Amino acid sequence: MDAIVTNFPRVDDPSGRPSQKEAEDAVRVLLRWAGDDPEREGLLDTPARVAKSYRELFSGYDLAAEDVLGRTFEEVAGYDDMVLVKDIPFFSHCEHHMVPIIGKAHVAYLPNGRVLGLSKIARVVEIFGRRLQTQETMTAQIARSIDETLNPRGVAVMIEAEHMCMAMRGIQKQGSTTLTTTFTGAFKTEPTEQVRFMTMIRS
Repeated sequence: MDAIVTNFPRVDDPSGRPSQKEAEDAVRVLLRWAGDDPEREGLLDTPARVAKSYRELFSGYDLAAEDVLGRTFEEVAGYDDMVLVKDIPFFSHCEHHMVPIIGKAHVAYLPNGRVLGLSKIARVVEIFGRRLQTQETMTAQIARSIDETLNPRGVAVMIEAEHMCMAMRGIQKQGSTTLTTTFTGAFKTEPTEQVRFMTMIRS
């Protein structure tokens, strides 16, 4: 079953967000809730550091994949075979527990007269990774953004990741990997293209 994809609006007006002070105060509350003293020497600068870190870790909310994918190239000398960028490293955060998801993405498409700059594909993975996520949603978001912007003959995305919410808490099973895939166009309708995608990833 295809994942349900939700487009979260960018925050275009920074004033709609809590202030830096409010964010730092929230960190102080969490430190107290955890049982520590935010006024002790080692934690005095922690609220500011955490707020700054979160701004970087969740910078994907300020970016739109459509902006990154806007420029394409038509001078491809008739090339129409698969374009695959594999082993794109990323980290994200689980939207349920706000702990890291660490993995790699493999993204392919079948050109339909236009191609993307290869770095743009990695950048799209980065944009969606730097948001609170589920792996299923992130996989579908990457595929849909490329499909809608480039209009290729098909898109294939596979994500392999370890979820720290499983490794650090709860069942505490380190090293387990979750695989998710999304296929569109020819990758969805032609099994041979799926097989070729999987074979190229593993080669």
